[in-house]
Amino acid sequence: MIIDCHCHAGPGDGLTGPWDANAGLERYLRRAARAGIARSVLFPAFHSDYARANRAVARIVAAAPQRLLGFAFVHATRDRGRIRAMLREAVEQLGFVGIKLHRHDARINGEVCDAARAFRLPVLYDPVGEVAIAELLAQDYPDVDFILPHLGSFADDWSAQLAMIDHLVRHPNIYTDTAGIRRFDLLQEAVRRAGAHKVLFGSDGPWLHPGLELHKVRLLGLPEEEEGLILGGNLRRLCRLA
Repeated sequence: MIIDCHCHAGPGDGLTGPWDANAGLERYLRRAARAGIARSVLFPAFHSDYARANRAVARIVAAAPQRLLGFAFVHATRDRGRIRAMLREAVEQLGFVGIKLHRHDARINGEVCDAARAFRLPVLYDPVGEVAIAELLAQDYPDVDFILPHLGSFADDWSAQLAMIDHLVRHPNIYTDTAGIRRFDLLQEAVRRAGAHKVLFGSDGPWLHPGLELHKVRLLGLPEEEEGLILGGNLRRLCRLA
């Protein structure tokens, strides 16, 4: 079963670009189905109220629970003091299986990590190139799993992505995803050095084509078992899915 671990959905309310406008899924879902992607992890587009945005994503997930999974988006600064309550609602009422946050909003903090530990949730945190945070996350929260997507930089920061590979190798609880990685040799190097068990398939849909992003994984030419870890096995393990 192929699982896309990285897809945005639902309303945004900033309207500065696609990233904080409505993230419709119609074309994405058609493309994913044609590519053979069986399930997708959804989290909101950027929003001024993530509690509200998470509920909107939960309604999308509830309409197709065998096809979709939810991660709760939180803002580490704006939601300070209510993150545990937001995640309790996300887990116990909305059925979400992970946490999403982005340095574009605010840097990850201890309140988020403590809540992730309490609810046993993986954290997908985009560090926007500040991959050194992996050292602190691994040191202070070795029992929490962190996915730093795009090999650490959607902006194609070559030096950050090289450094991210070292963190993948050294820290058992630090992972990455394949979404938007443009330098194929770096993706290949990450899998070779850190192992297929440290990399998850993600598309950054609905804006990137899931079939194209999936093809990059196929081009790695991995043994079936290793490819299977990237294409879904790792996500199932981290989210404790059957």
